[in-house]
Amino acid sequence: MRTFRLFALLSFALVPMHLHAQQVEVALTTAGLGQALAAQPARSFAATTQASATEIVVDAEQHFQTIDGFGAAMTDSAAWLIETQLPPAERDRVLRQLFDPRQGIGISFLRVPLGASDLARNHYSYDDQPRGARDPELAHFSIDHDRAEIVPALRQALALNPAISVMLSPWSPPGWMKTNDSMIGGSLRDEAAAQFAAYLARSVAAYEKAGVPVKYLSLQNEPLYETKDYPGMLMPAAQQTKLIGHDVGPALAALGHPAMILAYDHNWDHPEYPLEVFADPTASPYTAGSAFHCYGGEVTAQSAVHEKFPNKGLWMTECSGGTWQKGDPLALTAQLLIESTRHWSKAVVLWGLALDQTNGPNAGGCNTCRGLVTIDRSTTPARPSFTADYYAIGHASRFVRPGAVRIGSTDFGRAALETVAFQNPNQSVALVVLNNAATAQPFTVAWRGKRFAATLPPGALATYRWRE
Repeated sequence: MRTFRLFALLSFALVPMHLHAQQVEVALTTAGLGQALAAQPARSFAATTQASATEIVVDAEQHFQTIDGFGAAMTDSAAWLIETQLPPAERDRVLRQLFDPRQGIGISFLRVPLGASDLARNHYSYDDQPRGARDPELAHFSIDHDRAEIVPALRQALALNPAISVMLSPWSPPGWMKTNDSMIGGSLRDEAAAQFAAYLARSVAAYEKAGVPVKYLSLQNEPLYETKDYPGMLMPAAQQTKLIGHDVGPALAALGHPAMILAYDHNWDHPEYPLEVFADPTASPYTAGSAFHCYGGEVTAQSAVHEKFPNKGLWMTECSGGTWQKGDPLALTAQLLIESTRHWSKAVVLWGLALDQTNGPNAGGCNTCRGLVTIDRSTTPARPSFTADYYAIGHASRFVRPGAVRIGSTDFGRAALETVAFQNPNQSVALVVLNNAATAQPFTVAWRGKRFAATLPPGALATYRWRE
């Protein structure tokens, strides 16, 4: 009954509204999800509305970064859960709620691990060899593992939303390329650089051939962390710089492939890493920008990198909610979304798209992470439900289309109302507002000399959308 009620609520809440001039569409999610992306009565701009003590001025004359999208990672675990653990009708409904821009939240960015991550059922690469054996010509390279669930799930997502940007990120190359002959820990052998570049280029080409266009590629997930029980490896900035400039960049160029390389792909606390890559004259031309994670440091590091290299893009490519978090999950994810885009992120991408009721499957690493969808396998059939992360991301992905531009909006910080605004390619405007205060907050929104008044309950998140 709970699952049916959830889908019924979503079906009501996500019906698109046809806006007239000066009308404002409103979607609201409250703390505790009593209301979840629920359509509210439309508001109207009026020249006679008086400014309140708290006024959010939205300014389309201020232009910032162009947006790629909002989403999560299609891990091995997520694809397996969606493709094999749900009845076909339920699977299709979940996919629509995730990716359809009209019937769902229109997720528009997917990060895909190249080989196993911690959110996988086992450890694998695309060219596994017995310990001590090597395959320098990549004669045994194959993405067949991904053809079972990951590629079909991606193709279904792209059929629902062709505007999705896909990013590929390896957690580890095959163990035989590494100093410890293992996918866990270690580092890339210097003499394996060309083989690793060929491995990445062939991965991109194989995904393309399988019907999954690839827009972005990073060389290593979390390169400053040596994993202990799941695939990963150390890759210092100097090594990554050389790999991009001398190996991976030329390998992609030789394919004639437009996939753009993102440097770093790790936490805010070491912004010097992407700066080193950008400063290199050989690596920089192949590098579109830097990918960041949220688990260390402060979001302001993104702006510091932007100030030094304003021509390079920034992407928030991983942040996970989980049982360790203190505070309301809706507010925490909404803060990430608002603050990272206010600090130049072109995308906001959470970690696992789907997990089960025990936060798995996982093969080491995080066993306390939270997905956008929880698929409860303790019942027959399995039951899907959506977490606060789904609704927080939906407040952007449903209303902000790829190609939108962030524009100016008044922001009052973590203690009060946090905001971010975007102008879509069709010129509609979306304003996302989070109430961090412990009490309801009245405010006005000003746009081109007119205003409307609104009030947000404590802990609530709302999106206001209107047309020029």
